[in-house]
Formats: sequence, structure tokens, C-alpha cells
Amino acid sequence: MSDHDHILALESRLMNAWPAFDYQAYEGWILRLANGYSKRANSATPFMPGARLDDELIDYMILRFLDANVRPTFRLTGLQDPAVDGTLKARGFLEIEPTFVLTAPVNGDCEPDPEVAIESQVSKRWVREAAQSYGGDKADDTTLIEIVSRIRQKAAFATLSLDERPVAWGLGVVERGYVGLYDIVVAPDLRGIGLGRRVVASLMAWGCREGAHTAYLQVREENEIALSLYRAFGFTPAYRYTHRVMPGGA
Repeated sequence: MSDHDHILALESRLMNAWPAFDYQAYEGWILRLANGYSKRANSATPFMPGARLDDELIDYMILRFLDANVRPTFRLTGLQDPAVDGTLKARGFLEIEPTFVLTAPVNGDCEPDPEVAIESQVSKRWVREAAQSYGGDKADDTTLIEIVSRIRQKAAFATLSLDERPVAWGLGVVERGYVGLYDIVVAPDLRGIGLGRRVVASLMAWGCREGAHTAYLQVREENEIALSLYRAFGFTPAYRYTHRVMPGGA
């Protein structure tokens, strides 16, 4: 499998596992919109090797973002033509949030942690508690439940409880031999004691039961704590993406 094939294989699964509300296709680019909740669902991403951008197409997509009250964002995965990044830079688009897509083999341990409850359907409680623990611009539980309710692949909504108190959450999505891990979050007052590790292990075990041979996830390059956790599970970089965003707001 070539690098471009590998990126496309993971990007297609990522798009299905984290659905947007609106999809628009433009000459090798997919523009996705979801009320501004998370950049991966509110950005234009190349979806064919060598996808190009000219000023006319950039201007057209900018208008689509602004019509939706979303900050114009181009998510550059390495599939795009090498000139694209320079074109956006020359237009004043800022580079932010470099992110790794990591993969790891699922090692055959198919036994989830017994204290991690896994549900096949999302609940309002899971969304509310996970969003509250995220805080900031990811505390919007109304949009989060809309996104995860649109998942059509088999999903697992994980909750770890200690003394009947929910303390950590995560989402797993299985598609064609891969299990994607999303929204791994721990209650703010209990971070750093291994609770996230237990959720990750349980979701990988669930993926194993569902026939997954590989796990994948996304993590910001600057997040050394998370990177250290994922390295311990055998995750290594598959590719890196970054964002070019238009200065100012939507």
C-alpha cells in the first residue's frame, strides 16, 4: 500500500466515523460542515492525490464556510499538491494545530476492563458527561450528540466508573478491519492516574472482538502526555496533518 493509499484508507474511515452535517465536493476536495464543532468536521480536506487549489476555488469555498458561520479551514494531510500550502500561506492563512494520525496493531487481547461499560448506542448522559469533561469549545453537547448519532458504522460508547462515579469516556468505531478511537477524555480532577489508559485498552479490546486488526487515532503533535500514553500501546505515526485557517473568526 502506497503512502497515498494508506492516507486515503484512514481518511475515509475517519470521515465515516466522525460525520459532518453537510458535505460538498470540489475537484478533489471534500468540504465538511458541522456547526463549527471540531476542525475535522468543519474543514476542507483533499480526497485525491495531487488535489490542487487555485484562487477561484479558494474564494468559492471561503464563501461556503462563511455562509455556515464557520471559520474557513483547510486540513492538509499530504494528499494535496505540494503547492497548496504555499498558496494558502500567501493568502494569509495561518498554520495551526499540527496533528498526528497514529496506528497500532490490535494484539489479540479481546477482554475489556470489567469496570468500563460499553454501550452500542449513544446516550444523553454519555454525551453530557464527556462534553463537560472536555470543556471549552467542545462542551457543546447538543452538537456532539448530533454528530455521534449520525455514525452508521458499529460504535462503542465507553464509560469508566469508580465507586459508581463516571470518570472517563471514549468512543470506538469499527470499519473494515480498523477501530478508530475518538473523544478519549478523563474528568479534570482525576487526570494523570491511568484512567484514560483503561478506556483505550477496553476500546481496543472491543475492536478486537469486532474483528479489527489495527487501531487508529488522532492526537495533536504538542500533546506529549497523550503521545506517551499511545506509544505504550504501540501506536506509531501513519501521517501528519496540519490546518490552514483564515485569520479572524467566521
